[in-house]
Amino acid sequence: MGKQKKTQKVKKQRNAQLKRLMKPTDSRLKDQIREKRKKAEDPHQVKVHEATQQSSALFFQYNTQLGPPYHIVLDTNFINFSIKSKLDIVQGMMDCLYAKCIPYISDCVRAELEKLGNKYKLALRIISDPRFERLPCLHKGTYADDCIVERVRQHKCYIVATNDKDLKNRIRKIPGVPIMYVSAHKYAIERMPEAYGVKA
Repeated sequence: MGKQKKTQKVKKQRNAQLKRLMKPTDSRLKDQIREKRKKAEDPHQVKVHEATQQSSALFFQYNTQLGPPYHIVLDTNFINFSIKSKLDIVQGMMDCLYAKCIPYISDCVRAELEKLGNKYKLALRIISDPRFERLPCLHKGTYADDCIVERVRQHKCYIVATNDKDLKNRIRKIPGVPIMYVSAHKYAIERMPEAYGVKA
């Protein structure tokens, strides 16, 4: 009888010890120690860890795709600032860059100007000029800033014309893309290589 009691006591002790041990996935453990179960990967989910592919247009920070005739993507507020400063957009760009310039208007910018109403009828009339090229947009929504940033990331052949601080800051993070803006009743350009005869 005594031996049986002893074995039962040993079994109880073992069970108590096992209960005291925590599983590595226990929620009471700290985050660093706890083992987290991996979820099955969804093949259709967009991967966040992917590094963006470096553009073949860049030779270090020098953009080889820039050159006359310059392709300039216009932002809504650049057009409005140009009207306030009484500047002819195409002529002003040519005076700034000393070369032929082709201004581009994306569908988003046109939609933004249409949304702004009657006040901006003049801006709409200006961008209807046949000298302005149209850039079709295939994305949803009419937020021009995201559209311009994406377009410039994909194709490094554009100069961005804007007076918007937030958009300028976003474009400064993209290497090899110059920024044109309205300053002191004329156009100025930022981050343009001196090889093209324009000082930054």
